[in-house]
Amino acid sequence: MQVAVASVAARPDRVNEDFFGTVPTAAVLLDGAGMSGIESICSHGVAWYTGRLGGELLGRLWLDPDQDLPTLLAQAIERVADAHRNTCDLANPRSPSATVAILRLCGGRADYLVLGDSVLILDQVQGKPLIVDDRREEMVRRRYRPAFDAAKEGSAEYDRALSDYIAGLRANRNQPGGFWLAKGDPRAALEAITGSCRISDLAGAALLSNGASRIVDRFGLADWPEVLTLLRAHGPAEIIRRVREAEMGGPNGASLPRALDPDDATIAHCMALADGLPGT
Repeated sequence: MQVAVASVAARPDRVNEDFFGTVPTAAVLLDGAGMSGIESICSHGVAWYTGRLGGELLGRLWLDPDQDLPTLLAQAIERVADAHRNTCDLANPRSPSATVAILRLCGGRADYLVLGDSVLILDQVQGKPLIVDDRREEMVRRRYRPAFDAAKEGSAEYDRALSDYIAGLRANRNQPGGFWLAKGDPRAALEAITGSCRISDLAGAALLSNGASRIVDRFGLADWPEVLTLLRAHGPAEIIRRVREAEMGGPNGASLPRALDPDDATIAHCMALADGLPGT
């Protein structure tokens, strides 16, 4: 497997809280999240959480290739929770969490898992790409966004709408009928979207954090087949460049109703999936 990666922090003065890593037969992408004031809740921080969870996942994917992905993720979540439950308030809704996207190549098949709003694109040899995404958080967001989007920034109405928006997300995180992330409870892994396909059916795959996938799902500057075309021709950095331009209200983002704050953006384009695998 060959991998081209680009990862850019939201701002130059901020730590990138995304994580990406590979072993010869697997790729893992995490997008970390945590509310403001997190230092009083978790002394380690979001970047520590994504790095620790990503490392646990990669080790388990390499050493236990036959185990199903939700079980591996649950074990990794539990291990990381054990590492800081005695020093940090894991029950607090502002404590670190992460989305998860995994691609694993084993026995002629490609296994995948997505938890949260990262995106996995499976570039199929025949037909359109298969998009594996978890839309549950977006569905929750839609309940609260209209009032937030309609409010004028700097007004009391805006402050109330923002407070309601954040409270609504917290109330629905890792709850039935809401959305799920890797956090302190390993049972969240059982809510992940999973599947398998034959490696021979794939020309490649791509993993995107939501700071990069917004080129499609927030800005509408491309569709998923066009994203794959851009990846093949120009690599992942070009997609992130276009996202940043849109966030700044540049030529491609000028028509957006409200510019978005930049987010950590990571893209991994996985190619030649069968190279070096046993029996290929």
